[in-house]
Amino acid sequence: MGYFSYVAKFLILVGLIIIGLGVLLLLFEKIPFLGKLPGDIIVRKKNFSFYFPITTSIIISIILSIILNLLSRK
Repeated sequence: MGYFSYVAKFLILVGLIIIGLGVLLLLFEKIPFLGKLPGDIIVRKKNFSFYFPITTSIIISIILSIILNLLSRK
């Protein structure tokens, strides 16, 4: 296989990843509990708002780790 075959496969993979992320972003709005879990830090003051979704980030990280672990096994 030539150099262009590897580049073509890489670009197809990157495109599929971007499409997958786009679909996840569309579905993320429809999941009501993500971003509002216990442990997500929200600080609101008069002219200041700080939001740190630590619990949501941990759950998403665990789910992605499981999915990638299952996909990488052969």
